[in-house]
Amino acid sequence: MERTKTAVYLNLCTIVGLLAMAWFIWYGIQTKIFVSQDALAAFLGRFGFWAPVLFIAIQAVQVVIPILPGAIGCLGGVLIFGPVWGFVYNYVGISIGSVLAFLLSKNYGKPFVRGMIGEKNYEKYIGWLDKGNGFDKAFAVAIFLPVAPDDLLCYIAGLTKMTLKRFTAIIILGKPGSILLYSLGLTGIMEAIKYFF
Repeated sequence: MERTKTAVYLNLCTIVGLLAMAWFIWYGIQTKIFVSQDALAAFLGRFGFWAPVLFIAIQAVQVVIPILPGAIGCLGGVLIFGPVWGFVYNYVGISIGSVLAFLLSKNYGKPFVRGMIGEKNYEKYIGWLDKGNGFDKAFAVAIFLPVAPDDLLCYIAGLTKMTLKRFTAIIILGKPGSILLYSLGLTGIMEAIKYFF
């Protein structure tokens, strides 16, 4: 009986969370905060002290809903909060989102993952499961690389026997390097564009 109540509570929390996330995504698309650096900066500027918390939430959402361009968030974090705090907020938000994606995948399985990442991506990356015990190593290497489809692979990882503890360790150890390289690379490109134009 207690287990049934817990399951109902978890399902209810998931539904409420997904509805809140859907509303926030709709709002973000309407206000262009997911695709415009200026719109994101203006949006966060209204929240003062709470801007970092909101930014971390936005970064987490961008992992859980992989159709959103994560590049805008990474670059936005560095440009809005500076290189040090931008990196920290990117790291925290992306790590939280990665763990959420993994847990959702673990709890709701293949049909849910297929719906979240799309049939094409699902078919493209589901073959990673054939690696068996080698999946953990391949996943860890992919997380270290700034160009790997991390968000999609977090969902695929949830379909394996990988434990939450191991997954979290890979994310915590692997993400800093890729986020740093990604953020610096995007910042360098933006500075080069400003220089030439």
